[in-house]
Amino acid sequence: MRSCLRNLLLSLLLPLFLCGCVWDGTEDSPAFLPLDDSQYPYADLPRIVIETEDFKEIRDRETEIPSHLQIYGESAPESPVYSLMLRGRGNSSFKMPKYGMKLEFDEKVSFFGMPENRDWALVGNFGDKTHLRNFMMTRLSEWLNARYTPRCRYVEVFLNRKYVGLYLLSETVKVGKYRVNIAKNDSSFLFEKESSKKQDSPFVTSSMGYSFHVKNPRDLKPESAEMLLSHLNAFEEYLQEEGFQNGKKMSEWIDMNDFLRYYWVQEFSKNEDGNFARSIFMTWQKGGLLHFGPLWDFDISFGNESYKKNRPSGGWYIRNHRWFSYIMNDPAIRVATRNYWLKNRDTFRALADSVPLYVSNISRALENEYRRWPIMENTENWALKDPYKDYDEALDSLVLWMHARYEWINNALE
Repeated sequence: MRSCLRNLLLSLLLPLFLCGCVWDGTEDSPAFLPLDDSQYPYADLPRIVIETEDFKEIRDRETEIPSHLQIYGESAPESPVYSLMLRGRGNSSFKMPKYGMKLEFDEKVSFFGMPENRDWALVGNFGDKTHLRNFMMTRLSEWLNARYTPRCRYVEVFLNRKYVGLYLLSETVKVGKYRVNIAKNDSSFLFEKESSKKQDSPFVTSSMGYSFHVKNPRDLKPESAEMLLSHLNAFEEYLQEEGFQNGKKMSEWIDMNDFLRYYWVQEFSKNEDGNFARSIFMTWQKGGLLHFGPLWDFDISFGNESYKKNRPSGGWYIRNHRWFSYIMNDPAIRVATRNYWLKNRDTFRALADSVPLYVSNISRALENEYRRWPIMENTENWALKDPYKDYDEALDSLVLWMHARYEWINNALE
């Protein structure tokens, strides 16, 4: 009843003070979106309320659905109603019961102090019962002074008047002044290593059989594709040289600071996709070095890997696979990686020590999340690995794994 009365009042009052609305108050442009939070009450986080045209369901990652979005605070809207296109997002994660969403607004918008842009993502973290892994990656990336780390904020989402859970509202990886800041021209590239089972166009495939989806330039010309492919093939030829005997040093091919940071975040977390499988972003500009990053997609990491053989906290992982195995054959690289860890290991330890703070920020929202998705003991979906009696047990498992991983690496590098 209280929610109904509130919505009635808002319908009368909002047109008077939401003068900045994207829509003009006509029949097809409502001044607010209704929110019924009687079952899932305010939990100290912003609420994102979305309605699709004619309440259409999201069925795939390709079909864009005209939609409306508004941000609510504790008891009232705190934004205009925005117009956008909505579709599903994620690779394997889109097949989960709680899936991710891609938001593309008609105009650039800014959320919670993050720089304005048209493109945003809602990341569901369904396969991570702690809801911390992707967020922790961003903390570590920023602490280690990455060139760019996608900014994000925890939110709760209501879609078509139903509560769908706790999400990360995140910047997407794209070229822009406040995102991946490279030139927008035909010789500057942002690209992503993808799975061999799926290639998004446009893409190039290197001499070693690896496919890379080219995100910039957006309109990839044949000559630009050939330029990038030629450079990647030359690098792969260098990697396969016996003892790197062609006279060039690794530092003449890749930016070492970016590589060392990228490698250690992936290795410390044993990110399963980080073994050069997919979600590996890189940039290259003609005449320059290859840059690894930004970091992205860490839900199957920190002991939450899909394959049991990858879950133990001990053992090297990233350095044993694909490009990284060749790079780590260089004695100079092995020395540099050891020195980087010794210099920055307190930062990695601090991540585990910060977990209680991160949990405190979402504790009330977690109650809503697991009321909507009671999966703590569930392992039926492929994304849900280990059963836990409650959230605290899942959290303890994560923290213990992080401490054990830290100690293993320390001992291995003594």
